[in-house]
Amino acid sequence: MAALVIAAALLAACGSSSPSSSSGAPTTAAAPVSSPSSAPSTSAPTAATSAPTTSAPAATGGHFNSCSVVTQAEAASAIGEVVTPGVLGNATVEGGLACVFYGPSAPTPTNPNVVQADSVRVVVVQGVPSLEWYNNYRTSPQVRAQPIAGYGTEAYYDGYASLSILKDDFYLRVAVSPAGAAPSLSDEEQLATAILPKL
Repeated sequence: MAALVIAAALLAACGSSSPSSSSGAPTTAAAPVSSPSSAPSTSAPTAATSAPTTSAPAATGGHFNSCSVVTQAEAASAIGEVVTPGVLGNATVEGGLACVFYGPSAPTPTNPNVVQADSVRVVVVQGVPSLEWYNNYRTSPQVRAQPIAGYGTEAYYDGYASLSILKDDFYLRVAVSPAGAAPSLSDEEQLATAILPKL
């Protein structure tokens, strides 16, 4: 009898998944996050409206909820088209959680754990690891860091895909990747300008 109860519980846990929400609230992707610390990744959905709100603290389980500082409207304005609500995924380059928005031409299936065309990707890392992750990416072989003035403590464009900003103990990385076009530094700067006052 006990085996039957356990099997039923396991089946219920594995078989349930939350459908996409049409309410505009970001959903979460359950996946481990690579970071210098070994803290587990947990996060709560947040609203993707013009005034972000959260039902949990912005930093949950040691990882900043990047969807708490960017709205669906801000992401849509940056990429110049309608986007889906934000979805949380891994941000292995930055060691945090990415908030990813998809345009109508994004490849399917979408995967918030990898970079995809026709998307807006925002990652915020807070605390001691922020400087480490900022510098690790800047010095990686694929990056041709070009200093950018006027954003946070310091900032750079990676030479091909994203804008990285260090502000106090926050590392913000923004990538705006329109379908059929190269990422746009000016679009990334526009979105960073909207996000920075929230950090």
